[in-house]
Amino acid sequence: MSATSESASVRPAASAVRGPSGGSGGSAGSQTLSRGIRVMEVLAEAPGPLSIAELSEALGLHRSIVYRLLRTLEEHGLVVRDAAGAVHLGPGLAALARSVSRDLQSAALPELTTLANELGMTAFLTVLDDSDVTTLVSVEPRSAGAAVAQRPGSRHALDVGAPGAAIRWLLGSDELERRGLPRPALEGSAAAPYATSRDQVIPGLSSVAVPLHLPGLAPAALAVVHVSPQAEPGGIAAALHRAAAAVQANLA
Repeated sequence: MSATSESASVRPAASAVRGPSGGSGGSAGSQTLSRGIRVMEVLAEAPGPLSIAELSEALGLHRSIVYRLLRTLEEHGLVVRDAAGAVHLGPGLAALARSVSRDLQSAALPELTTLANELGMTAFLTVLDDSDVTTLVSVEPRSAGAAVAQRPGSRHALDVGAPGAAIRWLLGSDELERRGLPRPALEGSAAAPYATSRDQVIPGLSSVAVPLHLPGLAPAALAVVHVSPQAEPGGIAAALHRAAAAVQANLA
């Protein structure tokens, strides 16, 4: 069974700042760059490859503009089109991604692998990215009847989902007030808190997450996503806390 990511979704078009003439604010160069980045964001958040029409609709741009953006991105290997013309992210992004939080990814990957295979669930590391929770690295279990794909780069709002609650728990009162968000009431103990969610991001999927405090780095959370309503969250949280402690030790 292939299931879709709890965090994967195609967002509506980016809301550009409009100038007096109706065009996006900023110079033509910065507008083109912004649109190209948005193309990759939409593709990263989509559950699968998108047609030109779907991309145009998601971006709120005419097809001719999308074609021009795609040609440039294709030249750099950042997007590719399959035989049917559907667009998805290209291998050029892998080279860029390797240097993103490299130490954190290296520290987390072995622990996520152990966690995924121990629980039979997809395990992933998320970080705070402005007002979103972004998946940095993800590992699916080697053998599972219903593994859930949680793709790196997928994101959701900070105020939903177990990873969002776990990350909010790490934020100070002033920061939460500035963002207009309440402090989450996590389950477990003060020393080992955890958050749970179901149907908050994608219907039918559940998640358990624990806060991951990493001095000098963005607030983060370790989490798993699964489809089983019978899964016992306390035991999952205990395994997540063990993995979180190991990640912190790996970075020490």
